[in-house]
Amino acid sequence: MWVFGYQVIWDSFLNGLRDFLLYYSYAALFYVVLVTLLYYFIFGFSIRHIFSIKRGIQYNRINKLSSSSQLPPVSLLVPAYNEELTIIENVRSLLALNYAEYEVIVVNDGSQDGTLTCMLEEFKMELIHPVLSSSIKTGKVRGVYHNPEYPNLYFIDKVNGGKADSLNAGINLSHYALISTIDADSLLEKDALTRIARVYMENPEETIAVGGNVRIVNSCKVEDGIVKDVQFPRKLLPALQHVEYTKAFLGGRIGWSAVNGLIIISGAFGVFQKKMVIAVGGYRGGYPGEDMNIVIKLHRHCLENKIPYRVAFCPDAVCWTQAPDSYRILSSQRKRWGRGNLKNMIEEGIHMVLRPKYKIFGMLTLPYNIIFETLNPYFRLSGLLAILGYWMLNMTDWHTVVIFSLVNLFSCFALSLGALFIEETAFSRYPKLSDLSKMILFSLLMFAGYRQIGVWWRLNGHVQFLRNNNSWGTMVRTNFNK
Repeated sequence: MWVFGYQVIWDSFLNGLRDFLLYYSYAALFYVVLVTLLYYFIFGFSIRHIFSIKRGIQYNRINKLSSSSQLPPVSLLVPAYNEELTIIENVRSLLALNYAEYEVIVVNDGSQDGTLTCMLEEFKMELIHPVLSSSIKTGKVRGVYHNPEYPNLYFIDKVNGGKADSLNAGINLSHYALISTIDADSLLEKDALTRIARVYMENPEETIAVGGNVRIVNSCKVEDGIVKDVQFPRKLLPALQHVEYTKAFLGGRIGWSAVNGLIIISGAFGVFQKKMVIAVGGYRGGYPGEDMNIVIKLHRHCLENKIPYRVAFCPDAVCWTQAPDSYRILSSQRKRWGRGNLKNMIEEGIHMVLRPKYKIFGMLTLPYNIIFETLNPYFRLSGLLAILGYWMLNMTDWHTVVIFSLVNLFSCFALSLGALFIEETAFSRYPKLSDLSKMILFSLLMFAGYRQIGVWWRLNGHVQFLRNNNSWGTMVRTNFNK
């Protein structure tokens, strides 16, 4: 009798589990179809703008805009922490830009290596006493250095306060209405600032921010801060990141920019209206995703105050950056990104979700980011557990699982190929056929473990957020010439 009772309970439990898994399969199918359609919707806008991008590139080549006095002056802000291996090449590349009027402000954020010594010795800089603005509160500034032989170069030495605090210190010293953020491990192409300024000048009253394109410099030949010979990365992890960046920037950000729904401008290279950044309180400390945070705040400020605006993206304004080439450093970076994304969504974005007054940003961008980016690891993990349940309860067979996986793989791979199509059609930065073949190969290899590990990194980032871990994580620089 007892055995019969236990059997009834067990059968009831299994039937309930089967019903739950059945309904989950409907929800999962809806999720996959919806995210795929949205991906292709945004990608369609990217494809649509290829020819206008090509016309802009040709315009830059024909017209010597770089020497025009009509170009708006820009203050380049370079936060630096333990950057002695890359800072000199970075600054040399910035001083060599083809641009009429700009200044470079390097902010040493309490580095513990030779960053300070390298800069002072290389550029023979002396202590000066400028009047610093108090528009944004920052950590203590220990000194400002300058050399009249380099009239557009300034160096701020301050106590350690994080990247956001360094950017705010640079804003307080800056002399121009436009500011640009540049990572110290990055190199700008000589006409990058001209290209991004062209996009700004199309509508200077409403354009509050413009993001540049970020490419991987690993394996490229660099001389005097300039990328002389473009090469596809030779190491595995940088190669995978290369195709990942190509898909994100060319297949995604062009499209989001077209609908004014861009949620992030990479900290490696972006231009902002200084008055708007000051209006939202500057960069917020304690945020590993400070580049996303400032863009969210700008959207909210303009929408709440009914200010006409746009946040644009310029794919032909190129910044070359070092990609992590070790598992330890890459995992640290991606955990930080996952932590920053979650923190921004909870503390900044959730209040705007599905509220009509926030227009495209609140009705599409933020729901998309929360459901398909922030919560994506949990859907993937629950999907793996569900497949295990289907197999144990004989609710599916391996043929169905394989077919579903191949369809999903093909749809994602097609997006990667589409991004490569944009790359080859509009830019052709990698003219060698062998490089194109490698990009196609690594676009496929991304699905053989790299994306799955990325889910694990993001989950770890969420755990770090719950533990209130705001550390920057491990980063190791390499000299560009190596």
